[in-house]
Amino acid sequence: MSTDGPQKNSPGTVLFASLIGTTIEFFDFYIYATAAVLVFPHLFFPSSDPTAATLQSLATFAIAFFARPVGSAVFGHYGDRIGRKATLVAALLTMGISTVVIGLLPTYETIGMLAPLLLALCRFGQGLGLGGEWGGAVLLATENAPPGKIAWYGCFPQLGAPLGFFLSGGIFLLLTETLNNEQFFAWGWRIPFIASAVLVLVGLYVRLKITETPAFQKVLDKDERVEVPLATVFGQHAGMLVIGTLIALATFVLFYLMTVFALSWGTTALGYTREKFLIAQLFAVLFFALMIPVSALFADRHGRKITMIVVSGMIAVFGLLIEPLFVADSILGVTVFLSLGLALMGMTYGPLGTLLSELFPAAIRYTGVSLTFNLGGIFGASLAPYAATWLATHHGLHYVGLYLSVSALLTLVALLLTGKARYA
Repeated sequence: MSTDGPQKNSPGTVLFASLIGTTIEFFDFYIYATAAVLVFPHLFFPSSDPTAATLQSLATFAIAFFARPVGSAVFGHYGDRIGRKATLVAALLTMGISTVVIGLLPTYETIGMLAPLLLALCRFGQGLGLGGEWGGAVLLATENAPPGKIAWYGCFPQLGAPLGFFLSGGIFLLLTETLNNEQFFAWGWRIPFIASAVLVLVGLYVRLKITETPAFQKVLDKDERVEVPLATVFGQHAGMLVIGTLIALATFVLFYLMTVFALSWGTTALGYTREKFLIAQLFAVLFFALMIPVSALFADRHGRKITMIVVSGMIAVFGLLIEPLFVADSILGVTVFLSLGLALMGMTYGPLGTLLSELFPAAIRYTGVSLTFNLGGIFGASLAPYAATWLATHHGLHYVGLYLSVSALLTLVALLLTGKARYA
């Protein structure tokens, strides 16, 4: 993906700009995920049926995943038409404004059913922004990468996910430690959403300093831009779009089972306190972060495809371990379960962005890679917490594990159907 022309961005600037943006975006995204389990069922929905309120809250959580492909199409169009830099700035602003507004919303007690409707609208805005952010950040890194280090560069925006999760979990844990329940539900939960404005300003400052990527500059120089990138993706690369979506499937299912579903089930059905479970999750996220660069180095040496094939097989096996490990009265077993799952998440997530970006030519790459990733989010993540909660409630955790294993097998099939990357 690198070109022979001069690189205008220094490696440090490229890697930091791709990392800081995704860290902020995922921080904003995950504070909603945490609040959707701990806060919103109590404050934004009728309290007469706690289980129904939780499921309704998780349904608003899912809205963002349906908004993400819309963001992919909108921001992808401009990313492939006017450039990566301006589009990344717009995506970050969309996400940031939506998140801050959530922190200012009145609750159900104040405005009734208008509260969950406004919450859903802001969640849509979050999904719209993230739909345009991730693909651009990956391309900023990979399109500036030197030969032999494409996966290594491509793993830096991926590191934004564990960093964002660690920061979001950390701030909710801090609030739990310093505030009583009354203070937390009255105003404390709003702090992460409003404070994200500071992070957005930092991200904008860094993003405005970068220049266009060499690969896109080459598209401009050769006048290779297409009029409607979305139409070209669907018209000429539909098969690769489907394959790429399935490649991302297991990654999304695994992550949201390990985070949103695990937190919800662990603090309700299994009886763990919010504080104890958040500590276990934060510990496990360290393995997520550690395995991203490890898997990227392995992928640069042995190939992105073979790395993903091996890890997908391991995820399929891991699904069979959910029931014996994820149990009540054994925080050690739960921590091992979370650590194994999130370590596998790091191993699949590290090379994922690079592999997906290699499926499409530079002229439509922003649109193509964003759509595959976010369509994977719809099928793999949007309903995962809801579906897993329903399966666990009606059939037991064993079926949640089978759900994960089947997802991994679908990803494995998609990987086997891909040929050698044509646009690396």
